[in-house]
Amino acid sequence: MTDLKIGGVPEHFNYPWYITLKNKEYNKHHINLRWQDYPGGTGQMCKALRNGSVDIAIVLTEGIIKDIADGNPSKIVQTFVKTPLIWGIHVGAKSSFKKIEDLENATIAISRFGSGSHLMAIVNAYNQGWDVSKLKFKVIGNLQGGIDALTNGEADYFMWEHFTTKPLVDNGIFKRVGNIPTPWPCFVVAVRNEVLENNFEEVKKVLDIINEETKDFKEIDAIDKTLAKRYEQQLEDIQKWLKITEWNAGKPMTKNLITRIQNKMVKFNVLEKRKNSEEFIKNMYI
Repeated sequence: MTDLKIGGVPEHFNYPWYITLKNKEYNKHHINLRWQDYPGGTGQMCKALRNGSVDIAIVLTEGIIKDIADGNPSKIVQTFVKTPLIWGIHVGAKSSFKKIEDLENATIAISRFGSGSHLMAIVNAYNQGWDVSKLKFKVIGNLQGGIDALTNGEADYFMWEHFTTKPLVDNGIFKRVGNIPTPWPCFVVAVRNEVLENNFEEVKKVLDIINEETKDFKEIDAIDKTLAKRYEQQLEDIQKWLKITEWNAGKPMTKNLITRIQNKMVKFNVLEKRKNSEEFIKNMYI
């Protein structure tokens, strides 16, 4: 039995992994795949990939590209969710801020430097024409940290996935002043180089199993009700989310796509310079 550790955010995007793990799909192929939730998001997972506490991570595209460029010894093996992530831009319930334009000089709550909440705040600032060098950040760790920081005034706004934070908006904890979609596919599967060298076939089998699951995921009987209950969402919100979300189901990440994403990230001042796109990816389907 091969032991592999995998991690991701505890959000609806990753429910296909829960199904395959619950059904012991990996055990049938002598793979002991153990799931770890990472509520701190991509920054927390990049750190875990670096220190070896996770082998495979379902991470935000922008976060892992930035971290591989900065020396993370991992590769992207495929896109997991090929549609953009919709980031909600939130302020506290009692905040006087009404719209995105009001936030130019405000303090931004981010889970970690290098995380999606950090990088997308830069993308948003760039889109608004603000001076990116003047952005002020407060590191808060995770979603609960964001709730605390906005409630007690330590930060002014916080960006997190639209549907995950919708219940907080519905319950009057956050106000949403806008949304911004990622200008690229949102989630990818990243694997440590050492694991790819030693367990290439096992990683490939893991991908085959999850891709088979995501292929018909939306057709699962009453999947909308299951997700709404599990993630404490309104049924209509989950139905909207399912409508705009597409999984990748097995196509490899291409050099062209990495190059296009890097070009945007350089333009947004997220990356200093573009690197050879081959450094970021490993094709599992040669």
